[in-house]
Amino acid sequence: MMEWRNLYRGFIMGVSDVVPGVSGGTIALVLGIYQQLIEAINGVFTKAWLRSIAFLLPLLLGVGTALYFFSSIIKWLLENYENQVLFLFIGLIIGVLPMLLAKSNYKQSFGTQHYALFALAAILIASMAFFQEASAPPTITTFSASTYLIIFLSGWLASTAMILPGISGSLLLLIVGMYPTFLYLISEVVIEGLIPLAMGIVTGLIIMSKIIRYFLHNYYYQTFALIIGLVVGSVFVIFPGFEAQMMMNLMSVLMLGVGLFAAYLLGKLEYKELKQ
Repeated sequence: MMEWRNLYRGFIMGVSDVVPGVSGGTIALVLGIYQQLIEAINGVFTKAWLRSIAFLLPLLLGVGTALYFFSSIIKWLLENYENQVLFLFIGLIIGVLPMLLAKSNYKQSFGTQHYALFALAAILIASMAFFQEASAPPTITTFSASTYLIIFLSGWLASTAMILPGISGSLLLLIVGMYPTFLYLISEVVIEGLIPLAMGIVTGLIIMSKIIRYFLHNYYYQTFALIIGLVVGSVFVIFPGFEAQMMMNLMSVLMLGVGLFAAYLLGKLEYKELKQ
């Protein structure tokens, strides 16, 4: 039976994936479906493939809908209200930390190695903030064998990051200069470019989900220490600083509060659904 509530979950994940610095994996954690997502991707090629498809198909429809409708809107918002958009996502990300800490049972389970992994992951992701101003080459609008390969590899890179909490696929695309092409292909529905992009994304998701599943099954608490570090580090990547205008800063703080409250409401909603 299709899990149609995944439509709104996928929609939220799709909106976040358009924003450089915000990870779809982190939003999956906010929504409480991260481990289910990993298991579902791994289950596509098993006897339980129908259950996996029932979970993934509505999620993908939601992601695709958000990417199509919001790629242009998010681009406009980032050009005109960048700080406010990023503060909203910072609120969402900070809002998930209490749930992650509770799920990891860190007070009883974390030792020196766990805190070391947490610190390493946080520093690694936070350091990506220094690369955000990398200059981007022109948008790819004509296609050849070489550009197909570049788009495929970019999709692979982006999806590998998207499924990891804290690591933004859009930010990596921005760093390697493919973010404008990513927005162009989706907003203009350029089928010739979307096919290699989709193939790269699927390949990255399948391979990375297997790696994450292995570590969650065999090194649960170490993996959660890394995940929490990735999430904390991503806040430093996204944080845009403050503006000269006090009113805009007040709007940013308001959006931070909206993000925190939204994370709280989403957490309550998901918990209620799990109890049913």
